Amino acid sequence: MKKIERLISIVMILLQKEVVSASEFSRLFHVTKRTIQRDMETLSYANIPVYAKHGAEGGYSLMEEYKFDKRLLNHTDIENILVALGGFEQLITNQEINTTLQKIKGMAISDISPNINVSFYDWAGRSQMNEDILFLKQAIEKNWLLKFDYVDQKGNKTDRVVEPNKIHLSEMHWYLYGYCLEREDYRTFKLTRIVNIKKGGIFVPRSETTFKEEKQHNQQQKLVSVQLLIDFAVRDQFIERYGKNAITKASEGSYHAMIELPENQFAYQFLAGFGNKVKIIEPKGFIDKYVSFLEEAVKLYK
Repeated sequence: MKKIERLISIVMILLQKEVVSASEFSRLFHVTKRTIQRDMETLSYANIPVYAKHGAEGGYSLMEEYKFDKRLLNHTDIENILVALGGFEQLITNQEINTTLQKIKGMAISDISPNINVSFYDWAGRSQMNEDILFLKQAIEKNWLLKFDYVDQKGNKTDRVVEPNKIHLSEMHWYLYGYCLEREDYRTFKLTRIVNIKKGGIFVPRSETTFKEEKQHNQQQKLVSVQLLIDFAVRDQFIERYGKNAITKASEGSYHAMIELPENQFAYQFLAGFGNKVKIIEPKGFIDKYVSFLEEAVKLYK
């Protein structure tokens, strides 16, 4: 963190807290106490009325006259931010996110314990994914040209050279969006299909102010209306994904679900995951393709 960013952060925290010790600041910003002392001197030279309080409960404070009576963010706003950041921190963790969390917590009048908690499965592959995301984030910030092999869903491998633009998360899957030199256009790459990625030099960012957003999986999937008969045991999962209006009661212990799905293996895999708790009612063409998908899977065990 640059000094100016650290100074701004110190002021933000002191605006919200009565006293903050040098040790607390030192741990938060990963600098020495002497560095914190110099920061306080710098703030004083800049006419920020910071002063030291001595004693066991001592530390640094701001003159009360300098503090705002009205805050831009209220207690509920800060709670909501902490919930969002806490969930994101589970998906990708680095020191910047942790520092931001601490700064937001420092804006609170007292310790906050949000009444909403967000948690994700601690998958074994998350640590490796986190490393890849941090590498890509650095590549975007420093304009690194990236070279890698890309393996599509059919196992075909192609060599790619890409100018990275951004990373995004969609339904628990991470994607890299950037300009592909081979295709001479913007493309989206699923991170788990990127192999042997490495830095391939430096590129000059393109002059476009707005980028052409590519639709997921490089093309808009045609969706089909599918009617299902689902067991009560999986009802909540369909409500979470498609909403209550998509579900109607059929009989005791079973429900009808009207949803839209693409006619491809991803949709079939999704439905197969529910086992005998889901039955397709219509359309017939979708049923036939789904049954063929299941028969191909059964052949592996014959």
